[in-house]
Amino acid sequence: MRSLRELSVDQQVALLFLILGGALVLLTSAAVVMALRGASSPERALHHDHFRRELSALWVGASVFWLAWVSGPLGATLLFGVVSFLALREFITLMHTRRSDHRSLLLAFFAVLPLQYAIVGGRWFDLFTVFIPVYVFLALPMASALAGDPERFLERNAKIQWGIMVCVYGLSHAPALLLLEFPRYEGRGAFLLFFLVVVASSAQIVQQAAGRRLRRRPVARQISRDFSLRSWFLGAFTAAWIGAALYWITPFKAGQALAIGFIAAGAGTLGELVMKALKRDAGVLYWGNRSSVTGAVGLLDRVAPLCFAAPVFFHSVRWYFRV
Repeated sequence: MRSLRELSVDQQVALLFLILGGALVLLTSAAVVMALRGASSPERALHHDHFRRELSALWVGASVFWLAWVSGPLGATLLFGVVSFLALREFITLMHTRRSDHRSLLLAFFAVLPLQYAIVGGRWFDLFTVFIPVYVFLALPMASALAGDPERFLERNAKIQWGIMVCVYGLSHAPALLLLEFPRYEGRGAFLLFFLVVVASSAQIVQQAAGRRLRRRPVARQISRDFSLRSWFLGAFTAAWIGAALYWITPFKAGQALAIGFIAAGAGTLGELVMKALKRDAGVLYWGNRSSVTGAVGLLDRVAPLCFAAPVFFHSVRWYFRV
């Protein structure tokens, strides 16, 4: 591990992409073999289709991480800003809104979102922390009230604010990791983002697999039959150990990476449960089901765990290491 930490930034990046690319090539080969064999039952065909969807998402995620790396902190911030825009549009598409909400929606998309990412790019972390939870939280209902439509006022505004909190505030913490300045860790912020994405994704995959196999005592049967406290713990615990194995790319020690990985992974999988509850309320299985004009059908399904894990991870790291 000491020799891995002594590698240059470019050498560490090359090693990570070699490991990641090799794993994706092996998974893709397995998918091709399964496709050639064919499905022996409709249920197995459904599992194969789900596997191909997840594999495509992994390739997209790896490509996004590569783009974030080569474009630097500014390019990564703009990239995540676009992802936030698409995710928020996907969220709002499935929510009940009225014509009188257009003013608030315009503010959300074309004022709040770019300002939040501009604050991230400027490294104004104190303002970044309170801009949406305080100022936007108070400003949006004022804009809605000026429209003069009291029907379902609280419900409509709560949904818009929820979308902003998850798709903009939560996700904006991911590029903010690139700008944290640790002593003797200059220029390596992308590794923190990589660490977070791997931990959150691993927890989600393990939790879902364990939930399907265990199927015991789901804590929220009406929301998800696959989610139980045991499957949640297995997902977070496995992801934490994966994070501990990756400590050499972070400024953390192995024990710190284990603890922070567990916290981030647990938050991500619980966030995924919250988003499933919102989908059940909207009457859909996947975000974007009702419309193909969002331009990113199903994107929010991919980034939902990251939207919850990123702020918890970011503020835990900032608080503990005082950066």
